[in-house]
Amino acid sequence: MVNWEMLSVFAVVFASVTILAFWAARWRPGDLNRLQEWGLAGRRFGTIVSWFLLGGDIYTAYSFIAVPGLIFASGALGFFSVPYVILAYPIMFIVLPKFWTVARHRGYVTPADFVRDRFDSSGLALLVAVTGILATMPYIALQMYGIEVTIAQMGIPIDISLIVAFAILALYTYTSGLRAPALVAIVKDVCIWLVVLVAIIYIPVKLGGFGNIFKVVHEKALHNPKTFHDVLPSSQYSAYVSLALGSALSLFLYPHVLTGVLSTNSRKVVRRNAALLPIYSLLLGLIGLLGYVAIAAGVGPSPIYKSNNALPALFAMMFPGWFAGFAFAAIAIGALAPAAIMSIAAANLFTRNIYREYFRPTCSEREESTTARTASLVVKVGALAFILLVPTTFAINLQLLSNIWILQTLPAVFLGLYTSWFHRRALLVGLLGGLISGTWMVIALGFQSAVYPLSFGGVTIPIHAAISALVVNLLLSLSLTPVFRMVGVSTGRDSTTAADFEAHPLPGSSEALLLAQMSQNARIPVPTQEQLMNQMR
Repeated sequence: MVNWEMLSVFAVVFASVTILAFWAARWRPGDLNRLQEWGLAGRRFGTIVSWFLLGGDIYTAYSFIAVPGLIFASGALGFFSVPYVILAYPIMFIVLPKFWTVARHRGYVTPADFVRDRFDSSGLALLVAVTGILATMPYIALQMYGIEVTIAQMGIPIDISLIVAFAILALYTYTSGLRAPALVAIVKDVCIWLVVLVAIIYIPVKLGGFGNIFKVVHEKALHNPKTFHDVLPSSQYSAYVSLALGSALSLFLYPHVLTGVLSTNSRKVVRRNAALLPIYSLLLGLIGLLGYVAIAAGVGPSPIYKSNNALPALFAMMFPGWFAGFAFAAIAIGALAPAAIMSIAAANLFTRNIYREYFRPTCSEREESTTARTASLVVKVGALAFILLVPTTFAINLQLLSNIWILQTLPAVFLGLYTSWFHRRALLVGLLGGLISGTWMVIALGFQSAVYPLSFGGVTIPIHAAISALVVNLLLSLSLTPVFRMVGVSTGRDSTTAADFEAHPLPGSSEALLLAQMSQNARIPVPTQEQLMNQMR
């Protein structure tokens, strides 16, 4: 039965933000017929806008639907999400300024652009691009599933909910590019912070305080000792640690996160965000805690969505109808913004590293941008397939599946920033080995979990499949590199130079002048190394 009070407020807030998203094409205007503008917003975002954009990139329906749902169903294990984001930011602080620098100096739009030049391998770049697209699809699916769960909580039929989520996401991504989710992320974060702070104060007061909440949670643990734990048991230590580590290593390899980083206007902005974004970790911890609050409130698992509706059901039960509608709009917007960035990032990979590389090397900038827009629609269709075909008992498994795939690009992308020692063929074999082994583990578990039990000498240790697959990947890459060199397989030529990784170009150099001019006029493309050399000649 439709709750019209909730739906009315939801519709007003959601429509207002949707209009804002379409207007975003006029915000900080640029030529959207250029991929640099449509896909990276001209690389002009400063600290504040990029803080909201990256926050919207990282804290998604994973935070609002998947994490509280897992904590509601399984207890303490679900809190691995808090140390995971804490571990991720030192990685961001150390690695991403270096990636930003080489990408800016050489005009890279995707990580596959970097891999192609660093290891002189179009095949390895293609596999990195395909892996990025593949890993992004379940993540987009998680966002769309989160919107579906939220809309369905108000009594809207499931099919209509999914169609509405798909249509709005597709339209405003196509028209406004990266500017739309950047602008929406600002509104979304304000709304989410407001809802969570109200929820973490208002609802516990109604339930008798946190003492009573933890008492009810402990009683559930006593009645369900095999499936629910309020304190992490030793049998789950390895799963908890590997989930946190695998998620932390994966986070900044995702194409949508790297797209957000490349949209910033300086290396300093990247470092500032690495220092400021941990503020969101507090938000994630509070949202996770609401999974326990839902238990104390007597929320029951949905026949359709299982535990994934814990947070929306809690809000519907405890908030007045009008504020619940506002909260649902905040959650839906919080899923739409990152889904848009994800589809843009996947489209950039397809256009730059597949379409332009293999089908239309001489395509114009307009054709490149048009192709990316179309590809962003196709990616969303692929995401729909994951919702329909992959079990969603725990929505978090969609993100953990993405981790398994994207983490396999770590040797080529992140280690490649520091060394070109690896042989390109060894990296390709290692990446394939990691993808195959990781996927096999998830299939063996029936897509019901991403934690695979490994047996060593009669001892079984459950480990996140992303970590296990990465070990396979690294072993192959490390062992095959000297073998390929020994048998004389060509290593290729590293097109990057030490100067490409330097924080600042030499004052007064052609590169410095071109970069300064680019920052003043978004229509000027980012110079490649060849263009810089021609200018100096």
